[in-house]
Amino acid sequence: MIWFIVALVVIITIVVSLVIILSRAPYKSANYHPLSPNTLRANYRDKQFHNDHMPQHQSATNESSILFRFLFQRIHGARPNKPIATDKTNLLTLDPQTDLAVWLGHSSSFIQLDGMRFLIDPVFSNNASPIPATNRAFAGSNIYVATDMPAIDYLLITHDHWDHLDYPSIVALKEKVHHVIVPLGVGGYFRQWGYPDDMITECDWNQHTFAGKVTVVTLPAQHFSGRLFHKNRTLWASYALLGEHKRIFLSGDSGYSSHFAAIAEQYGPFDLTFIECGQYDTAWPHVHMTPEQSAQAAADLKSKLVITQHHSKFKLAFHRWQEPIERFIKAKTPYDYQLTCPMIGQCVTFNDPPCHHHWWQNQHEYSLTQTITAKK
Repeated sequence: MIWFIVALVVIITIVVSLVIILSRAPYKSANYHPLSPNTLRANYRDKQFHNDHMPQHQSATNESSILFRFLFQRIHGARPNKPIATDKTNLLTLDPQTDLAVWLGHSSSFIQLDGMRFLIDPVFSNNASPIPATNRAFAGSNIYVATDMPAIDYLLITHDHWDHLDYPSIVALKEKVHHVIVPLGVGGYFRQWGYPDDMITECDWNQHTFAGKVTVVTLPAQHFSGRLFHKNRTLWASYALLGEHKRIFLSGDSGYSSHFAAIAEQYGPFDLTFIECGQYDTAWPHVHMTPEQSAQAAADLKSKLVITQHHSKFKLAFHRWQEPIERFIKAKTPYDYQLTCPMIGQCVTFNDPPCHHHWWQNQHEYSLTQTITAKK
């Protein structure tokens, strides 16, 4: 009897502790609150956002199977056995009038366009999970912190998943950020975390925000949202940055669909495209692209120069960590855009020819090789 009481006390203590922890700011979910029936989107119903052309939910059986695989399946090469090779650009010394892009790892990027500085999905934490010491960043991949950032004109968030919306990073950046642009409902997190309402613009798909000489367009993506127990209560998105002379597309997370070609028809061609490439699996084919689909999406977008992202920092799927970029390189052969494969932290400009580093093959002895060009 005494052991039963002790076990019960332990269980109750654990449950209460979890409730207290999950009620704190980093873990509290946000919701989209329509002001009136006139503000309801066509894809917002039953207090959730929906994708137009895909199943909304995984089955309970499939979700259990995925959880089991994450807990027990081991993939050879899922994590690098050496620190990731990087080339850390000092962002504080960059001329703000120079148009450029720096991949910060995973889906985080720093962009300068027409005198405006943009920071997208910054994650400076060593893990992308509500549970400490899980989903740890690969050794060497997490080279930037908030103090490395210059003043940011516009902070953009594509959706509220942990590997895109990072509480410690957002709080640490507060004094550096002038304005925030997020999909519908995601502004609730920023309000909870101390950002004033006049700093936040929440956007629907196809809504325009003017950022100096740059127009920021919040665009569709085929994905989902939710940080813990509540799913799809905030919107997910991609973005286009339309400058005076250059256009940049940021895919965020998305499955492959016709929306890429539709975006290109209205806002393309794009001088630079950051395309999702990584964390795919047959168990979730609608919300993440295979590398072959990513290569096709970049072509659909009428891209001129492409940088792949969503790889080489976190293990969120069951493939080898180098596999996404290797498969993308093979898949892009029929297409006439250029691919540049910068190391994390390496600066990419529009004036220099794109370069291709095989840094993922030998992380201590990488070499500059010929630019990948398409077969005509």
